[in-house]
Amino acid sequence: MSPQRPRQRLYLVTPQLGDTASFIRDIGAALEAGDVAAVLLRLEPTDERTLIDRVKSVAAIVQRRDIALLLDGYPQIAARAGADGAHLTGIEALTAALSTLKPDRIAGAGGLRSRHDAMLAAEAGADYVMFGERDRRGGHAPFAAIEDRLKWWAELFELPCVGYAADLDEVAPLAQAHADFVALGDWIWTKEQAPAAAIAAAANRLTTPTAGGAPGPAPK
Repeated sequence: MSPQRPRQRLYLVTPQLGDTASFIRDIGAALEAGDVAAVLLRLEPTDERTLIDRVKSVAAIVQRRDIALLLDGYPQIAARAGADGAHLTGIEALTAALSTLKPDRIAGAGGLRSRHDAMLAAEAGADYVMFGERDRRGGHAPFAAIEDRLKWWAELFELPCVGYAADLDEVAPLAQAHADFVALGDWIWTKEQAPAAAIAAAANRLTTPTAGGAPGPAPK
């Protein structure tokens, strides 16, 4: 492990979006509320032209702030839509997408069911690994297991890791478990308070156990 890991930052996961117009009105203020490294854009399935247009509309808001825009899947349109990369769920999806994304775009790996899967993702060429996100049915590993996975990864590997916070109370423990990035999901968009307030609250709980400098290579 590097003696000093990069400073810890936030990674925003959007709701699954159809029309992105209303979301665009909120995202600008949200991105100003904390140190956000990347936004993972989740889109409802539709035709390819519509997907590309929706990605471009969000990219115009996100990337001008020097924040990476990643797609949840859809690696085949990342370049044409101007996204910085894609997040792939599972080893098979990751390996299938690498030739499309590399070397110019970020390939993130999630849906990693074991330590072995995480190591396979790193060996294949993932730019980061994510632990703790919910699966398609809404389930996820016990929080103690996620903490353990993050601590193990940070001790042995330099490749950045993302810890997925299911609520505000999980942000600080994930940071203390040495997640390089803490992902904030649906709860920041569904709370009664504005997303910016939820993100600011998360940023206040994001501590840096080790000294850090510039952000890591991915997410950028």
